[in-house]
Amino acid sequence: MSRIYSPDSAGKDRTRLTKTIVLALRELMKQNEPNELTRDLTAYVALALDEIAGNIDRSVEAWEKRGYWVKADRFRLEWEWAGSSAGKLRKALKEEDWGTVAVNAALIAQKLGKVTVPERHRLGTPWVGAAKRL
Repeated sequence: MSRIYSPDSAGKDRTRLTKTIVLALRELMKQNEPNELTRDLTAYVALALDEIAGNIDRSVEAWEKRGYWVKADRFRLEWEWAGSSAGKLRKALKEEDWGTVAVNAALIAQKLGKVTVPERHRLGTPWVGAAKRL
């Protein structure tokens, strides 16, 4: 029997999600006043951060199996902000508190400052309809 290989690992998902979050934040910063697109962008960032926070344990399983506890804990601490930021964005979106959304978006952009997205990307616009999914 051969090994089962999954091309969709948690790391690849996290990379794709961080790039789409950066794109969504760029679009969000261009918004002058709140509208349906602003709601979709904010909801998408919250949903993507929730997904990242949910995949962290899947990412560190292999390290923990091999006894790399320090590395696993360091990785968890590095991504701890994702779940709390998603909750803050979700709460601000429900209350339509756009000042809080802007502050949290800036903090998230600061955390993801090293993520680069090329001008000619194939990521599309995954935030369309995200407000309804939230």
